[in-house]
Parts: sequence; structure tokens; C-alpha cells
Amino acid sequence: MSPQLTLSVLPARFAVAQLPPDAPLPVLGGEFFSLTGTGGELSLVCEEAFVPTGAKCERGWTALKLHGPFEFTLTGILAAVLNPLRDAGVGIFALSTFDTDYVLVKSERLDDALSALRGAGHTVRA
Repeated sequence: MSPQLTLSVLPARFAVAQLPPDAPLPVLGGEFFSLTGTGGELSLVCEEAFVPTGAKCERGWTALKLHGPFEFTLTGILAAVLNPLRDAGVGIFALSTFDTDYVLVKSERLDDALSALRGAGHTVRA
């Protein structure tokens, strides 16, 4: 059986941006951001207002925060959220921090996402 989770909708609108791997690190701001680097790119998730000029990006995301913290030994936490979203045809962008996970959905699909999550038994604070 999947765990029953509590999620919150973060109030800002977010963007997922891509920068070249050798780009200078951007100035980060806002209440929530994530910067991930690989040999081929820097990926930035941030509030839309903080997207660096010239970055390739996709705007219009809403972030859902899973209420943690979750022990690293727990299994199925993200699957409990992602499976109902998959079944509802809602695409996602997922991130994890030390304590918890975040799932971004396109803002125009937020109502569908919330309905699917509530239908799966999760509590969502909008």
C-alpha cells in the first residue's frame, strides 16, 4: 500500500532553465531554487523572475512540496505521488533535497494534479 502523504502548493510560478556547463553560476534568489550541474549542462529551477537572461527555459510550472523529512531508507515516497499523476496524464519535473521531495507540474494542469493526488488519498494544502 502506498503511503498517504501531505503536500503543499508553493505560491510562486517556476521555470526550468538550461545553461551551458561552463556558464558562470547565476545569482540565485527566491524562496526555492535548485541548481544541478553535469558535464553537459547546468539545470536551474527557480522562480520565473530569477531566470538568467538568455537561458533556454520552460516557464509556467507550479511546485508541490512533499512534507518530510523522509528517511533515506524509506521506499515508494515519490512513486506514491508520481503514479497518480502519471495515471492522470500530468507531466512532472521532480527534485529532491536532503529532507524532502518536490514535484513540479505545469500550472495549467495543477487542478488535474491536485484532483489525482487527492483521489489517491493524499492531503494537498493549496
